[in-house]
Amino acid sequence: MYLIKFIFGIILIQISTVSLIIISPATPTTLESFIRLGVPMFFISLMVVFWFSSLVSNAKKDAIEKLKNEFYTEKEKIRASAQKAQDQLKDKVQKEKEEIHIKAQREIAKEARATSAKANFKVGASFAGVLGVGVLFVFAQMLTVGLLTFATAGGALGGYFYRGKRIANKEERNRLLGNIDAIDVKVIENKQDKPLS
Repeated sequence: MYLIKFIFGIILIQISTVSLIIISPATPTTLESFIRLGVPMFFISLMVVFWFSSLVSNAKKDAIEKLKNEFYTEKEKIRASAQKAQDQLKDKVQKEKEEIHIKAQREIAKEARATSAKANFKVGASFAGVLGVGVLFVFAQMLTVGLLTFATAGGALGGYFYRGKRIANKEERNRLLGNIDAIDVKVIENKQDKPLS
């Protein structure tokens, strides 16, 4: 578009120059004829220079505006792409974190079940052994000692189940409260000052 305007200005200068030369005397010998030819050509040239300067200035402003728009468009695209990548990375990290957390909870539960099963087996074997001793005493006609053995074994078994129930309730309470760990509080004793000697 600007090229057409420049070509039009150049053609206008040439047409006006040719027109001035045609209407001027055939042989301009006097100073007056040079002035009549030179002054209009000077003003036409000056007008075209200002016109071209204005065209260049407008072309420069349009080019700068176009570049700014392209820059801001690209900047927004890059920012949106970076934000999308960051969100995807956050989601991926969060999923992996949740998977690791679930896997760790499963491992802890598996270990707790294994430990509980071993402890239950040991308690059951001990209880069976004590019952066997109690039965032996009863058959050996030591009724009182046999009954004491049964009572002791029953009390031990009852205490074991009571403690297990309390631990299960404590674990349930900790799970509901978000696994809040207990904080040990130590009492700081103040030392008495030694008397000055």
